[in-house]
Amino acid sequence: MDFLRPTTWEEALAAKAALPEAVPIQGGTDVMVEINFDVRRPVALLDLSAVAGLSGWEVAADGRLRVGAAVPYARIITELGDRLPGLAQASRTVGSPQIRNRASVGGNLGAASPAGDSHPPLLASEAVIEVESAARGVRMIPAAEFYLGVKRSALEPDELIRAFWASPASGPQYFSKVGTRNAMVIAVCSFAIALHPERRTAGTGVGSAAPTPRRATEAEEFLAAELDWSGASALDPALARRFGELAAGAASPIDDVRGTAEYRRHAVAVMARRTLGWAWDDYRERAAA
Repeated sequence: MDFLRPTTWEEALAAKAALPEAVPIQGGTDVMVEINFDVRRPVALLDLSAVAGLSGWEVAADGRLRVGAAVPYARIITELGDRLPGLAQASRTVGSPQIRNRASVGGNLGAASPAGDSHPPLLASEAVIEVESAARGVRMIPAAEFYLGVKRSALEPDELIRAFWASPASGPQYFSKVGTRNAMVIAVCSFAIALHPERRTAGTGVGSAAPTPRRATEAEEFLAAELDWSGASALDPALARRFGELAAGAASPIDDVRGTAEYRRHAVAVMARRTLGWAWDDYRERAAA
């Protein structure tokens, strides 16, 4: 196995173009587990840890956040928790403190596992993934179009993930995860919600309950039409229940060692109701302030 260690982004793109089979590695929290258990034996590892610029974030001219692919979860929690609260909540459930100091959203995106914790909040907040190749330059891929199958993404063989873009939260965001414990565990299923009051819409993300992370679009359309966006009314239990049913309907889970398909559908419905309730309580408080 070859080990490639570029020091600039241009060198990294050139290396990926020359050897598309090379597997990018930053924190190694997914890749090294697969190698250690002999699940994967890539021809080369492309170490990006020395590439400048991947571990920073900035506010762009349009107000959106551009977050480098190597920004670790620990910094998302401490530095971006007020701007991307849903992603920060999900970040707190990733692994141990040691892992959160190394693992990143970029690595989660690269692995494209349906159970990745960052995927639901990225979908709910309508994030966009910035990727680049030496031959074709930069592409911007909406999160909803990034996931193509189990551990398959829209990345071309010669492309690398450089950053993700997301607007700072304009309303409440929440993330919920079912597992045998709060962290250091692969999600049995997960759910994220983001309210966008300025547009009177809501975003959702369902994780570990389908071949890919996905949005619950019918549930989103239902909320946009039925919520009292003035914030004057308490959440109607019947509305919350219907939202949960529609969210569960977006899932297409399987039975595996972590849970049955039936349980996952039930859990998605419960998480959808609960996260909507938490988000709506926050929204009403802000509206009344």
